Amino acid sequence: MPDHRPKRRIHLSKLYTFSCGRSSLQTEDSLPIGGPGFSRTVYCNEPEKHQETPYRPNYVSTTKYNLATFFPKALFEQFRRVANIYFLFAAALSLTPLAPFSASSLIAPLVFVVGVSMIKEGIEDWHRFLQDKEVNNRTVKVHAKVGNFVETEWKNLMVGDVVRVEKDAFFPADLLLLSSSYEDGVCYVETMNLDGETNLKLKQALKPTTKLHNNESFESFKAFIKCEDPNPNLYTFVGSMDYEGQTYPLSSQQILLRDSKLRNTEYIYGVIIFSGHDTKVMQNTTDPPSKRSGIERKMDKIIYFLFSMLVLIALVGSIAFGVKTRDDMPDWWYLRPDDANAYFNPDNPALAAFLHFVTALILYGYLIPISLYVSIEIVKVAQSMFINKDQQMYYAETDKPAQARTSNLNEELGQVDTILSDKTGTLTCNSMEFLKCSIAGTAYGQGMTEVERAMAERLGKDAVELQNLSFEDNDINDQVGTEMEIKPHIKGFNFRDKRLMNGHWQQEPHADVIRMFFRILAICQTAIPEEDEETGNVSYEAESPDEAAFVVAARELGFEFFKRTQTSVMLHEPGPTLDQVESEYRILNVLEFNSARKRMSVIVRNEEDRLFLFCKGADSVIFERLSKKQGREFGEATRTHISKYADAGLRTLAIAYRELDEEEYRVWNEEFMEAMNTVSADRDAKMDAVTDKIEKELILVGATAVEDKLQKGVPQCIDKLAQAGIKIWVLTGDKLETAINIGFACSFLRQGMKQILITLDTPEINVVEAQGDKEAISKVSRESVRKQISDGHMQVSSVRGNDDVFALIIDGKSLAYALEKEIKEKFLSVAIGCASVICCRVSPKQKALVTRLVKEGTGKTTLAIGDGANDVGMLQEADIGVGISGVEGMQAVMASDFAIAQFCFLERLLLVHGHWCYRRITTMVMKSSPFNVYVLFHFYYITS
Repeated sequence: MPDHRPKRRIHLSKLYTFSCGRSSLQTEDSLPIGGPGFSRTVYCNEPEKHQETPYRPNYVSTTKYNLATFFPKALFEQFRRVANIYFLFAAALSLTPLAPFSASSLIAPLVFVVGVSMIKEGIEDWHRFLQDKEVNNRTVKVHAKVGNFVETEWKNLMVGDVVRVEKDAFFPADLLLLSSSYEDGVCYVETMNLDGETNLKLKQALKPTTKLHNNESFESFKAFIKCEDPNPNLYTFVGSMDYEGQTYPLSSQQILLRDSKLRNTEYIYGVIIFSGHDTKVMQNTTDPPSKRSGIERKMDKIIYFLFSMLVLIALVGSIAFGVKTRDDMPDWWYLRPDDANAYFNPDNPALAAFLHFVTALILYGYLIPISLYVSIEIVKVAQSMFINKDQQMYYAETDKPAQARTSNLNEELGQVDTILSDKTGTLTCNSMEFLKCSIAGTAYGQGMTEVERAMAERLGKDAVELQNLSFEDNDINDQVGTEMEIKPHIKGFNFRDKRLMNGHWQQEPHADVIRMFFRILAICQTAIPEEDEETGNVSYEAESPDEAAFVVAARELGFEFFKRTQTSVMLHEPGPTLDQVESEYRILNVLEFNSARKRMSVIVRNEEDRLFLFCKGADSVIFERLSKKQGREFGEATRTHISKYADAGLRTLAIAYRELDEEEYRVWNEEFMEAMNTVSADRDAKMDAVTDKIEKELILVGATAVEDKLQKGVPQCIDKLAQAGIKIWVLTGDKLETAINIGFACSFLRQGMKQILITLDTPEINVVEAQGDKEAISKVSRESVRKQISDGHMQVSSVRGNDDVFALIIDGKSLAYALEKEIKEKFLSVAIGCASVICCRVSPKQKALVTRLVKEGTGKTTLAIGDGANDVGMLQEADIGVGISGVEGMQAVMASDFAIAQFCFLERLLLVHGHWCYRRITTMVMKSSPFNVYVLFHFYYITS
């Protein structure tokens, strides 16, 4: 059916960044295609050609059992209990003439205990099956020849199929992006389910395929892809595509991963390259594990001990019986020794003793407490009900109570030693709010952070008193607060200061600087405005929550960004007469923010034909680029404010600008375009060198301070858990700077902590990476990580016994080497010696590997908590998995052992329910086992 939807005409590849849409820098000759690990071939739009070498179907299963394996695997799980093995053995013997009582008295309790446990396992796995069924039965439009696209269930998709995915839909498999509703073939992707990040990623198709912009254009489409084999690496892709007689290199910029979502783009076309369990998200999952509590494992040891006693008692009695039968049986004429059977035959006392031994093992079986297992199962179910019905763990906003999804691990909650937590959606609310700012050396903003509130509690002061203390230097308390107009809360904006609100900023001494500050916030960004047709309100789709908060703040203070075209942005801003006027700023260049540059810049031309460079970034980077003549006028005051904001747990960025000379810009732009069009391994280095030439002689305007809103009660919860002696690790897919800021915000990191930073983002490593030699990169990186870990180990070891407190922070690239066999023990030793550990930019598989390292390396109980699909492996690997029923879907909850709606409920789950569950179960075990021993000896005394 023809597609009459109008094409969106924003050329985002020109608008956004010099790196967007960049193909791999390698030519096909340098790609390792065809070698080990790079042997996959895909015939685009011809899935039938893969029948000779069939790839996995797109059906996925996360269940522990299926119809064929349920009974054998579930029975195996039940007979991991030593007591069940004994009673199975006794039940088998009870069917023989050796049994002293009927077989049903042994078989019935065994069948009951095993049956109830298997039914419980089956119900839990049934819920996983229903979730898989819902996912597999989702539909997507698939090309069915002759240019027609038909709705097809995900489970029926094949490698090579061309699919059309609509806005706000999930990608059904790993796709190669061919085209989108934008002419440039770009699209926005939300990867929350993969790495936990809420900011949107920009992807771009290869230029030759962007012409495939409607259904009919795929009627004769053919292409051939050679690429890497299925692997769990989310951030890299190597491949090439043969199309229309040309070979084009592919990179991760063209790959759309399963379980990520299409955002802010009407539709995309893509071809499936990995399906089902070959997709990267499924490669990062692990099979559902079988978890047993520490009490069960200890009970096995108790059963071994009791069984040894049973064997000893039966053996002693049988030997005595054999001796008696041999020596005294001939004199017991009333027992007819001349006609005795094998049980009492004086001519064969050894056989009689053996038969008596077997009978005694059954008869004295009361020593093995099968009734205890039944009682424990009943108590565990009751304890699960206590957790499920706890009103103090009920979250009314989402109508979510706490849920014990398995009763096997209740008592284990009271033995947790280490918590491994996700960040986004678990500790935070996935929202950023503009709270404070410093402009022209003056601090503005009256809002308070979670860290400041916690500080007030520690100082024994109320929030108002602390607020007065924090602003006494600026003497603003008489001007703000009481006269403020009460307005409804606006997402992303929690700023309150009468001096700036309602246009009052124009009465400030440096009104021209304030105007420039908010103009930079409104222009130096890559957001897309969307207007609600019914209400007329403008909302923003941004690549990061920080950026969204900035444009919202600028709008609320009079500088509204309302429209973006291919080459410009449009603002409503105050004019000379205070009326709102419409202004257009042409975007000439956008220099992207990344973890290496730590800054973002845009070069614009205003309506007066003046050239400006607007820049925002980390204060350490911006301050070293300030002009020595006029750029540092507000430097000292701004630096002081930034320090205060950081102490309050806020994320800060410095804001600066410079006016450019036309000739200077012309010469620089020629160099910039030349570097951007370079196809070589040192392209990034050339780009950075060119951008450094223009991002200098800046004039400082001020700084922003935004708060990544924590879930309610997170700092207090972490503080209580720390007081209980529980260690907390944060494993996140976020960037290093983001993770550190959140650490301070939730009191996980504190001022005065000595940070041990392990990273491969160093100039030495960057030089080696630019050369492209993989072996050299691996060798140098491994040695760098080894050295940094050794240095950290020396720091931690040298101050033991002192009051120094350390925090370990490591990024994902370094973690890959730190988890290698030769290094991981020392890495764990350093981590254990630190009060806090943060692992950032980690993949889902790395989360699971870190969890396994802590669990096996310490031998103590670990608990993992998360809310997204990227946390599933971590939850399954830990001794206890806790899912947050938040905004990232239900994947984490379905893979968890317990589910709660807010992180703060973890305090009650562990310190209340965990304590009492453990105490009840251990008391029952301790009182039951001696009772069985007493009954046995009493019975033994009577029978003997």
